[in-house]
Amino acid sequence: MVSSPTALRQRADYTYRFNDRVARHGWLRLTPAYSVRIVEELLDRHPDSTRVFDPFCGTGTTALSAIQRDADALTIDINPFLVWLTRAKTARYSPKSLTAVGRTAGDAVRRATDTATDAPPPPAIHNISRWWGAAEIDFLCRLKAAIGHLTEGEAAVSDLLRVAFCRTLMRLSNAAFNHQSMSFRAARPRRLLERNATEVFLSDVEYVLEGARQEPAGRAAVLHGDALEGVPGAVESIDLVITSPPYANRMSYVRELRPYMYWTDYLRHSRDAGELDWKTVGGTWGIATSRLSDWEMNTTPHSTVASLAERIRGTGKTHSAILANYVAKYFSDMNSHFRSLAPMLDRNATVHYVVGNSVFYGVLVPTEEILADMLDIAGFSEVTIRAIRKRNSKRELFEFVVSANWH
Repeated sequence: MVSSPTALRQRADYTYRFNDRVARHGWLRLTPAYSVRIVEELLDRHPDSTRVFDPFCGTGTTALSAIQRDADALTIDINPFLVWLTRAKTARYSPKSLTAVGRTAGDAVRRATDTATDAPPPPAIHNISRWWGAAEIDFLCRLKAAIGHLTEGEAAVSDLLRVAFCRTLMRLSNAAFNHQSMSFRAARPRRLLERNATEVFLSDVEYVLEGARQEPAGRAAVLHGDALEGVPGAVESIDLVITSPPYANRMSYVRELRPYMYWTDYLRHSRDAGELDWKTVGGTWGIATSRLSDWEMNTTPHSTVASLAERIRGTGKTHSAILANYVAKYFSDMNSHFRSLAPMLDRNATVHYVVGNSVFYGVLVPTEEILADMLDIAGFSEVTIRAIRKRNSKRELFEFVVSANWH
């Protein structure tokens, strides 16, 4: 069954923007992240579910929402930074740790503003001066070193201060994440930084602490793993899946996460970003793009995928061959995911996939329809597609929830 998208509106509350105002959900932003509101509405439909799984963890929206309702959550991600962030967002913090965070933040600021010694070197971000001015870089390098020195052996304190540090580094940057391609503002005068940098960090610490004080009732297991291969190790049966895999729009999560990942030492070289991007579903960037050019589809994941790829290739545009391969690989990867998912599910489990369709050179890619068919072929039943919002000004683009039951 397919619901019509006619007359749907864009609904900012169904995007990452809604999350900014919701405690721990708003700690760090990621443009492709989906809304807490969507997850909450889906959880409302399954009040008796006790074991919720998200195979595409992202910023941990599903896992955190589930444990806040006293359910247990399991989630995995291929990106180690997102695994760390979600563990921090879903953890329980003792009053002692929370008190130590505030005290240590003040000590870290004093060390960071002491310029008597040389600052440590900055991360190897390409064209870093476009992101931050010299004064911002100096302050962030000193602040990162101070946090590391003061929290050695205190994981909980370190995690919360590092989350606050990530917020600060983006607020001090010249980057404007107003759209997919990103833009940069002009550098700010040094005097403005000297007056405000410490205030920015301390306000970010307090914001993070406010969320950390709201202890979740349930517990989450957050694993580093690949959704195409299933969860490593033994897994209790899952009765509910709520997830939003990367959309088939070639938007790279890794590209937007780079500043966080470099400053927290999860990335050290640009090639590593491309290597990680190649392992993800959707989104190719850096070395992953060159590999995509040579990629060949071994088996057809769905009857329409090959014809869609050929139609995109047939447009003759500059990047049409790469985009044709991208679409074929995207659905091939999702097919692998569905095959690995089924053995983990309890009888009568329900799955919900929040996805968007795409357009490449005028060729509509009906992601929701193809994924629904793939679920049906994989043995799921009662497959439905529900349109939930218009994505942007392009009249063809919508967001959907693809749902199914497992028996």
